[in-house]
Amino acid sequence: MSTSGYAVERAIDIIAGARPNFMKIAPIIKALEQRKTEGGPLRYRLIHTGQHYDPRMSGDFFQQLGIPEPDVNLEVGSGTQAEQAAGIMTGYEALLLREPSSLCLVVGDVTSTMACAIAAQKLHVPVAHVEAGIRSGDWGMPEEINRMVTDAITNWFFTTSEGANENLRKAGIGDDRIFFVGNTMIDTLLGNMDRLRAPAFVAEQGLEPGGYFVVTLHRPSNVDASGPFAQLLAAIAEGTRGMPVVFPVHPRTAKTLRELPGFPESIRLVDPQPYLEFNWLVKHAKAVITDSGGITEETTVMGVPCMTLRTSTERPETITIGTNELLGTDPAALKPALDKLFAGEWKKGGIPEKWDGETAGRIVAELERLLGRNF
Repeated sequence: MSTSGYAVERAIDIIAGARPNFMKIAPIIKALEQRKTEGGPLRYRLIHTGQHYDPRMSGDFFQQLGIPEPDVNLEVGSGTQAEQAAGIMTGYEALLLREPSSLCLVVGDVTSTMACAIAAQKLHVPVAHVEAGIRSGDWGMPEEINRMVTDAITNWFFTTSEGANENLRKAGIGDDRIFFVGNTMIDTLLGNMDRLRAPAFVAEQGLEPGGYFVVTLHRPSNVDASGPFAQLLAAIAEGTRGMPVVFPVHPRTAKTLRELPGFPESIRLVDPQPYLEFNWLVKHAKAVITDSGGITEETTVMGVPCMTLRTSTERPETITIGTNELLGTDPAALKPALDKLFAGEWKKGGIPEKWDGETAGRIVAELERLLGRNF
């Protein structure tokens, strides 16, 4: 789509490409639109890279979260991580050469984040990174590489925690480039809490609040090998004591599931859920078992017990402050954790600083100040 008429001065490219991005950009767009009505100077161009092209992973989120139709869709589609990164860089470079921008705003840690940051910097377009500075220390995670590369070439860093600030300081980033603003994904959650709605299958299956678990799994270490994956599902079923386990199946996970001869009856496979339905399920679950990072933030704010099947996390505040516990990838770790839950001994947790629903406004205020300077 052409964006002719897009004024370069104080114009921001907002990059989104995959499901985790959409919750993070929605409140920023809303804050920019609000400031526009108040006479604010910033304008934006929304660029969808097409990294997630399945409507269940992309389109539903745009509709539910009130995100406008993208000004540009690079339509990169499927491929290996390198193929997707190359396609995104090529497409975004061509757009910037044709219609430049003053700033590239990237969020999170997906391939689109890294690829657009690289393309922008090579054309001397400054980069701002929302959710900068988080680290797991696990180079086996593609997201960790994306974070490190993006932050190595970022101009301005918008962070979710003091831990992220410290990670950036250790990398030599000055405090004048670090802005501790909070968590835009929590802006989205708090802004939509009264709109959450139950999926149709909840009534059909007779699921009751507090009477089921939610599971999400997609990390290669958990789902790529059918044998270990089957053992993990068996441990989940045993530890949850026959209670229903709702499992929205990520496309990556579905491939391995098809190779299994079967799985426990209590595990109920469902399609990937839209935002409002998924978070209704999380809010009313007895607990969540996951290998996602973002979900641990949402469970922390909603006060829902969470168990993370990973050996590291880039969001340690969900453990030190929130409701999350890191169990590792050994299925044997599940039963003691679930026994603790059933005994009523799970920690209550708290909410990290600045996870208050006002993050996007703080980001836009800083951008107005920063873009009022000469680069």
